[in-house]
Amino acid sequence: MIESMGFLVYNDATQYAFDDRALAHLKIAITSKLRLQESFLLSWRIPAELGGGRVSVWISPSVPLQFLFQASQPPALNRKWLEALARSSHSARGMVVMPEQEAETIADTDPSDRRSYVEVQKALDEATSRVP
Repeated sequence: MIESMGFLVYNDATQYAFDDRALAHLKIAITSKLRLQESFLLSWRIPAELGGGRVSVWISPSVPLQFLFQASQPPALNRKWLEALARSSHSARGMVVMPEQEAETIADTDPSDRRSYVEVQKALDEATSRVP
């Protein structure tokens, strides 16, 4: 099955490709933090077949972002994936883009920063309550 590819457009210029399902989860996790006026790093690895390496971008309410999707319908969301993305954002590395399976394992562990986790959880609850 061919994945639908979308783009995270950063600062109205640079485009980063993600599969639509991952991008949909990033959109919810990122906008939930931005609603709280939080800034953070967003980091991910570039696959070896695309040259390898890592990317980190500073996400801030003052930096324009766009989420462009190839598919016309949004994918079903995985709450554990959203929780793992939100939790990772409180680390020194910032929010780390991770595979869905890895995210489910992380979400099943206890959060290290309970107060921050509860704040992010409230924003996620609000965002996901409106998603079909």
